[in-house]
Amino acid sequence: MSDSPSEPTTILGQLRWIAWAQRKAGEDWIRERELSHEQSFALGYLTQHPGTIQRELARVTRTSAASVSSLLQGLERRGLVERRTDPENERRKLVYATEAGSQLVAGFDTALVGIEDELLAPLDPAERAALHALLARITAQLPQPTRD
Repeated sequence: MSDSPSEPTTILGQLRWIAWAQRKAGEDWIRERELSHEQSFALGYLTQHPGTIQRELARVTRTSAASVSSLLQGLERRGLVERRTDPENERRKLVYATEAGSQLVAGFDTALVGIEDELLAPLDPAERAALHALLARITAQLPQPTRD
């Protein structure tokens, strides 16, 4: 018996394989920056939402306040985030990605486009357009993903 998995024979199996390849490439990109998935997500979120309170970060990462605090401590030690006291409420801490933190995750979206190009390389432009149209018809019928 072979150690490698056989090629999937169903459409959903093929889609899972593509999703796995995309996820692995993204994880490799994150790992090259010596970040965990959670750290990279938090940095990306803080880059887009500067001054987020820790409770909000816990909500969007679907973790506990203690987990977020630990995650932020690790990022602070690396100089990637900073917590500042809210001038309107001294008990509240606002969290910001530092310039170094923002730069570290800045290329992720571009990397994902490159990953997509690699995954779809066997297809010519017309085939890509056809695949896109077919997938759009399928996804139009699905419930929209939520963060809740």
